[in-house]
Amino acid sequence: MPSITHHRSAGQDHPRTGEIVLGIDTHADTHTGAVLDHHGALLDTRTFPATSLGYQALHAWADTFGRIWRAGIEGSHSYGAALTRHLHTHGIVVIEVNQPDRHDRRRRGKTDTIDAETAARAVLSGRCTALAKTSDGHTERLRLFQLAKTSAVKARTQAINQLKAILVGADPALRETLSGLGTTRLIRACAELTCDTLDETLFATRYTLRLLARRIQDLTNQSDELTQHITRAITASRPALLHQHGVGPDTAATLLITIGDNPHRIHNQAAFAALCGSNPINASSGKTNRHRLNRGGDRQANRALYTIALTRLATHQPTRDYMTRRTTEGKTKREIIRCLKRYIARQLYPLLTSPSTT
Repeated sequence: MPSITHHRSAGQDHPRTGEIVLGIDTHADTHTGAVLDHHGALLDTRTFPATSLGYQALHAWADTFGRIWRAGIEGSHSYGAALTRHLHTHGIVVIEVNQPDRHDRRRRGKTDTIDAETAARAVLSGRCTALAKTSDGHTERLRLFQLAKTSAVKARTQAINQLKAILVGADPALRETLSGLGTTRLIRACAELTCDTLDETLFATRYTLRLLARRIQDLTNQSDELTQHITRAITASRPALLHQHGVGPDTAATLLITIGDNPHRIHNQAAFAALCGSNPINASSGKTNRHRLNRGGDRQANRALYTIALTRLATHQPTRDYMTRRTTEGKTKREIIRCLKRYIARQLYPLLTSPSTT
């Protein structure tokens, strides 16, 4: 019987003769590279500085062994983000590589060279196939805004807790003038406190309260300003997303950050649901046939889907009707929310991946 000829496309799943696989272990100051040929033989390893000249030198060094088929980078969105962008600009496919297997690490030990070689072998064997984020578009801008806002909100909450804790042990006369006020009015009143007193303890208390209150106001202004930037960035890239019920700037930004600037790396809505940890996991045994929550995936994205589901349960009548119907079928609230998160992931996937979707 004649053999069947298989034609490989541009997205071939194995390197050809003369092509190499590059594995890179990234750190703050240095990047270590390892080169494998198409058979998996280790050709060379070398360490380069984590600078623009170092990226060029690493690329030129790898090119001396052949055309780069794939580059596997451990930490492509942290220490290796700049290197990933450099390789993308030269048309090289970059694969995100997870940390090495613990059993291999115990058996072989750990060095930068070993980690780089392991990254290359993970790509060559097909164990790691997820494309790395490009981090050079609207989503990267959103990530930076969201990072700054998260820290501002966290610092604001900490300052409010400190202000209220100081009031608990403050002078009774001062405490009574501020009692019964809501948080907003309390912060405004503390920001207007005067410090013209001879009592050193009372001076320190009033000064600290005023300082914390003004810090809270500054952080609130920063948070509001960043929310405006986030909203404008989402509107510019995914205009239909914010029109969905229960989707706000924060949840939309979180989901877009999970998708990244190259959404084509997520092939379909099922893959996106798995990435968000909202896909059902089989938990059947014997006569029991059921699914359970997925405890993996991007937990921030999972939290965003959970927030959207709770908002719809509170304010969206079709979702509340769905809750009632599934409850009568014997589903628990936890199982119903899991189903809702999966539905929301399916509904939002085309809006997250297509800028032109309306």
